[in-house]
Amino acid sequence: MLILGIDDAGRGPVIGPMIIAGCLIDSKFERELKNLGVKDSKQLTQKRREFLFEKIKEFATKYEFVIITPEEIDSSNKNNLNLNELEAVKMAEVINKINNGKEKIKVIIDCPSVSINKWKDFLKMKVENLSNLEVVAEHKADVNYVEVSAASIIAKCVREQEMDKLREIYGEQIGSGYPSDPKTCTFLATNSKKHKDKGIFRKSWSTWQEACSKTKQQKLF
Repeated sequence: MLILGIDDAGRGPVIGPMIIAGCLIDSKFERELKNLGVKDSKQLTQKRREFLFEKIKEFATKYEFVIITPEEIDSSNKNNLNLNELEAVKMAEVINKINNGKEKIKVIIDCPSVSINKWKDFLKMKVENLSNLEVVAEHKADVNYVEVSAASIIAKCVREQEMDKLREIYGEQIGSGYPSDPKTCTFLATNSKKHKDKGIFRKSWSTWQEACSKTKQQKLF
């Protein structure tokens, strides 16, 4: 049986993109992937994720990912499309890329929404061909299904590759991009206005808006 696991990475950062990844795997390889240590990417070091990404490529029938830029996230908010809905649209895009409409595929998604059924119905409206698909959306699917774990590893590795590109331009002080990272907070406090038009910040995030507000207050005084 073919199983398509789908997950995201970079949902919460104030800097950098969000990644949606899908990994299509024949269920006969589940044991091998588990024995390799494929699990939720948050439970792994970056070095281990990179090692497993290469192994996952060997077992995957196909994999795809989409990169959602900060500007795309901001524009969707302006157009009254919330982050959960944007994820649904992009996850459907991954499904459409992978699904050839021939083989039966079970799609398992780590659901970002509290309202699972409502969110799943929205996603299914964006899928081009549902005739050969069984769609399952669950919380903690990245923990419970190795195919979704594999997708989470791919998404996280691609996100880090994109952050590495930003670090080459802006330096290591950009940090991880997460507001909980002291490096990122310092970079945000000193560069939020300087680099505001470079497309690296999620300007609809309150973290960025607060940093800009503080910068304005400092200038007034």
